[in-house]
Amino acid sequence: MGNSVDLVDCITEAIREKKGKEIVNMNLVRLGYAMCDNFILCHGDSTTQVSAIAESIENKVKELTHVHLAHREGTEHARWILLDYGSVVVHVFIKEARDYYRLEELWGDADINIFNEEE
Repeated sequence: MGNSVDLVDCITEAIREKKGKEIVNMNLVRLGYAMCDNFILCHGDSTTQVSAIAESIENKVKELTHVHLAHREGTEHARWILLDYGSVVVHVFIKEARDYYRLEELWGDADINIFNEEE
């Protein structure tokens, strides 16, 4: 399975299971210059929660999609964990780091889908 849409669904489900907040999917395809198809962003209230969200994503993607994790960064301090699945890159932040780096603004010309926490 290499379908980005299915991978996005799997990742957002894993984030919800660990109560990740303000989940955003940024579709970068039409931009033409991005290094991947999608960024998925979310945040947790603590570094413990950020680590749990990232671990949940890794486990669910491995179990359900068998898509290979190409690269992982930020697990030591868990303020911003990046999971690179090739076509989809996931950014799991602690709230303060997300507010500081503001990737939604940096990539503001992307097609943005905000997931309600109740969905």
